[in-house]
Amino acid sequence: MEETKKSVLDDSFTSAMTQTNSGVPQVPDRYVLPPAQRPALGSSIGTRDDTTLPVIDLSLLHQPLLRSRAIHEINMACKEFGVPQVPDRYVLPPAQRPALGSSIGTRDDTTLPVIDLSLLHQPLLRSRAIHEINMACKEFGFFQVINHGIPSSVVKDALDAATQFFDLPVEEKMLLVSSNVHQPVRYGTSINHSTDKVHYWRDFIKHYSHPLSKWIEMWPSNPPCYKDKVGKYAEATHLLHKQLLEAISESLGLEKNYLQEQTEEGSQVIAVNCYPSCPEPEVTLGMPPHSDFGSLTILLQSSEGLQIMDSNKNWVCVPYIEGALIVQLGDQVEVMSNGIYKSVIHRVTVNKHVKMLSFASLHSLPRR
Repeated sequence: MEETKKSVLDDSFTSAMTQTNSGVPQVPDRYVLPPAQRPALGSSIGTRDDTTLPVIDLSLLHQPLLRSRAIHEINMACKEFGVPQVPDRYVLPPAQRPALGSSIGTRDDTTLPVIDLSLLHQPLLRSRAIHEINMACKEFGFFQVINHGIPSSVVKDALDAATQFFDLPVEEKMLLVSSNVHQPVRYGTSINHSTDKVHYWRDFIKHYSHPLSKWIEMWPSNPPCYKDKVGKYAEATHLLHKQLLEAISESLGLEKNYLQEQTEEGSQVIAVNCYPSCPEPEVTLGMPPHSDFGSLTILLQSSEGLQIMDSNKNWVCVPYIEGALIVQLGDQVEVMSNGIYKSVIHRVTVNKHVKMLSFASLHSLPRR
């Protein structure tokens, strides 16, 4: 019986093929796919240059000095060309996963402070801004700032340069890969892809940025605009950092130059992050929960993704406000304020449909 059934099916297909080869002008109806599923043969629509498709040498996995390169290339291929689910190495234990789309452990994000820094330059309103900074640092260790003085063109140019960098071929970015966290310029994925047990859905480039003249020649030379555009943003955030430290010192009842003098010879590191769209954002994170080691972090994000932990250990989504920058207190300010102000614990979630870019300008005390 099975043989008879198989024979009928085979004969049906053979008959259709014979008719087609004999000059039938079209494919029989039962072989016709719905329009959306048909290949666009001979058309450039929905195609891309196949020279950009990844080819990975798996022999590198057996070479200790080159294994991390192969792992990185596999990571990039999975992210860029899409996978139906997050690879196992990115899947967090259930208790550590973000509760996306749930009200559990969240609060109304409209309660987060947004401070107008232009008030600092108005004698009659400066005290109001100082008070708002005091309250924000005590309750959250976090606030957003508007009218901060960095031109929108500088911000846009920096984001454009970052986009061009992350769009470079993998092999070019791989020239900057290092597992040494003290490398002046370092490209990588996750936190440290060679040592992380669970990986995070993130690519980054970090570089020392102050004094700019000392470090900028080590920065990427491709894209050609990178040094100029990101350099201008780094200089602007360094100046903003000084202004913020003055206001924070004043809000603590100290001389306004107190914190700035403590950090004058300190470091600035720019971390440029790319969080690709993710097929399963509910099982992974772009960055794990942590506080920043330094004094202040000034953060620019291209879309929503940052979450901070409040005093009740609830995760709070930080809304995206066009033109605003985010200020996060680090561990050093918590220590220098004798615990009056708190460093903020934060994490980064990822999105199924949107790629997010961010610039973190990390400022720290000088090493003694």
